Amino acid sequence: MVSGSALVIGALVGYYLQVPQRLIAAIMAFGSGVLISALAFDLVEEAYQRGGFSSTALGFLGGAAVYTGVNWWLAHYGAKHRKRSSLPQPTEAGVNGSGLAMAVGALLDGIPESIVVGVSLLQGAGVSLVTVIAIFLSNFPEGLSGAAGMKKSGRSPRYVLGLWGGIAGASALAALLGNTLFQGVSPATIALVMSTAAGAILTMLTDTMIPEAFETAHNFAGLITVAGFLAAFALSKWGAS
Repeated sequence: MVSGSALVIGALVGYYLQVPQRLIAAIMAFGSGVLISALAFDLVEEAYQRGGFSSTALGFLGGAAVYTGVNWWLAHYGAKHRKRSSLPQPTEAGVNGSGLAMAVGALLDGIPESIVVGVSLLQGAGVSLVTVIAIFLSNFPEGLSGAAGMKKSGRSPRYVLGLWGGIAGASALAALLGNTLFQGVSPATIALVMSTAAGAILTMLTDTMIPEAFETAHNFAGLITVAGFLAAFALSKWGAS
C-alpha cells in the first residue's frame, strides 16, 4: 500500500499542478533506473537462488511475452499512451472503451510489482527496501504523467483520482494474494512467479516509461537513468553491509 500510494500522490500532483515536462521526464528516467537495478540485483537474482536458471528464464521470458501481448491488445483500445503527459489521452467519445483500457493498462503495470512484494515476504523474509523504493519511485511518475495526459483529454478529477486510487488498492490486494496463495509452494514455483513479474516489469519499462522519459529529456534521459540505477545499487549494497 505504501508503494502503491505513490500512484495517487503522483495523480494529485499531475492533475492539479503544472509540472514542467522535463521534470516529469527526469523523474520517469530516474525511477526507471532504480527499478532496473532492483530487477537485476534483487528480483532476478533472488529467483535464481531459489529455483535455478530454468525456472527463472522460463518465468522471465513468459512474463515479458504475456505483458507484450496484453499491452498490444490494449493499445488498440486507446491505452497506448496511458503514461504520456505530453499527449492528451483518448476520450470515451473518441475511442469507445478507452477508459476501461487505460484502467486495465494501469492495473497491468502495477500488479506484477505488488505480487513481488507479497512473495518476498514468504519464509519470513522481509521486503527489500530497495524494491519498495524502486516501486514507489516508478509509481509516482506513472500516476503523475498519466493523470496529466488524462486531464488534457478532459477527464474529470473523480475519474482520474478514482482510477489511480483503485489501482493502488488493487496493488495492495495483489501483494496480499501473492503472500497467501504461494505459502508452502516449492522454491522453483516461487522463482517462476518472481521472474515472471520481473520480466513483465522490464517490458513495461521498455514499452512505456523509458520512451516517455526520452521523448522530453532526450540526451539527458540515459544519464538520469544511470543515476537512478547507481543510487539503487548503492542502497542495496549498503543495506546488505
